[in-house]
Amino acid sequence: MRFRGLDLNLLAVFEGLMQTHSVSETARQMHLSQPAMSAALSRLRDYFGDPLLVSHGKRMYPTAFAESLSPLVHECLGGIESLLATSASFDPQSSQRLFRVIASDYVVAAVIAPLLTRLVVEAPAITVQLMSPSEQSTPLITAGKADLMISPREFLSQDHPTELLFEEQHVVAGWSGNDLLSAPLNEKRFLAAGHVAIAIGTLSNAAFADRQLALMGKHRRIEVSASSFTTVPWLLVGTQRLAIMHERLARAAAQMFPIVYQPLPFPFPVMEELVQFHQTRAADEGLRWLRSQLRTAAIHKSDG
Repeated sequence: MRFRGLDLNLLAVFEGLMQTHSVSETARQMHLSQPAMSAALSRLRDYFGDPLLVSHGKRMYPTAFAESLSPLVHECLGGIESLLATSASFDPQSSQRLFRVIASDYVVAAVIAPLLTRLVVEAPAITVQLMSPSEQSTPLITAGKADLMISPREFLSQDHPTELLFEEQHVVAGWSGNDLLSAPLNEKRFLAAGHVAIAIGTLSNAAFADRQLALMGKHRRIEVSASSFTTVPWLLVGTQRLAIMHERLARAAAQMFPIVYQPLPFPFPVMEELVQFHQTRAADEGLRWLRSQLRTAAIHKSDG
């Protein structure tokens, strides 16, 4: 489609080029040949009367004009996305939609997996692509390559809307044969024990529990640091280690592993688990439906 002589498909090409600064990489992401992408860049240059991207060594750099144009193009594409989402109805029984959700393995195990069991009947043709949190999570939401991100507030961007999904308590968990958990645990014994901790992403960012402990001035002895919440039970069984676990996850794990859990021996903040989406998807009926289903699943697991 053309508008004032411009092929509107070229706007998506422009945004891709501004994100990658690479003709070949943008071509790969958009499933085009490199010659076709080079031709699209040439058409953009002709239309705007500016080089847009200039080569220097092995890299390409945007011109000042391209930098000024970029937010306008992004806003334009976002408006089109919003228009399409607003006008599209959503019927879970017949929809074949793909939902791309960024969520930790804890959220998957405790909330999403039970929900997907139910959706086999209620939304039999949808597909859910689950993506692990990383340093690229917010860029994926911004670029429209992920639909929802579920995370505590401190890991979310301030540039996009958020909604409270559920609140989570933390507990101390360990092997059922761990003598430390044979009676209510006190703080001194808790901090002196060996622990399993979680570090998130390639930068090994501390999870919510360790961030809160640091703010409270409490330091535990870490014996094992893992990158996955759901591996924790495996690292507890047969040992005297302890771990701070989300209560929903501990409850689910206790049905499959010989582990037990009890309240932490000191007051601990409630964790708010939020869901974030691009501002242009606020009126998307499919995402509204999915967020509602996630809230219902979280409440059900909390009650049960």
